[in-house]
Amino acid sequence: MLRVSRLADYASVVMTCLARQPHEVLSAVQIAEATRLELPTVAKLLKQLAHANLVESFRGAAGGYRLARPAGEITLADIVEALDGPIGMTDCCAAGCDREAHCDVSQGWRSVGGAVDAALRAVSLADMLPAPKRALRPRAGA
Repeated sequence: MLRVSRLADYASVVMTCLARQPHEVLSAVQIAEATRLELPTVAKLLKQLAHANLVESFRGAAGGYRLARPAGEITLADIVEALDGPIGMTDCCAAGCDREAHCDVSQGWRSVGGAVDAALRAVSLADMLPAPKRALRPRAGA
């Protein structure tokens, strides 16, 4: 089964939490409580996301984190790369290898890796937010 790492998955949860309140600065504790993730995990993720310039951190009593840019400008690929490194289906897709000149399948794997990369880049963090719930209107005559 192909899958992103658990930390990259959790990072998308943390980023979605921040995207719901884009103008707020949230503490790691608030994010951990909202996402129901362990505080040490959230702290580790926030550090990596800040290093990748996906979140901004603020120090002090009112410190915390917020998105570094609008949710519509952050893709799932950005999040996965921040945690897992370059996107590639095999090591040779991501970094190349010394067998490439003699490998009959590297081009095929590069095509698959490119498709996965394109799919992750096509989905923004804003796309990951749940649709707002619509209020039910009373029926006519009720």
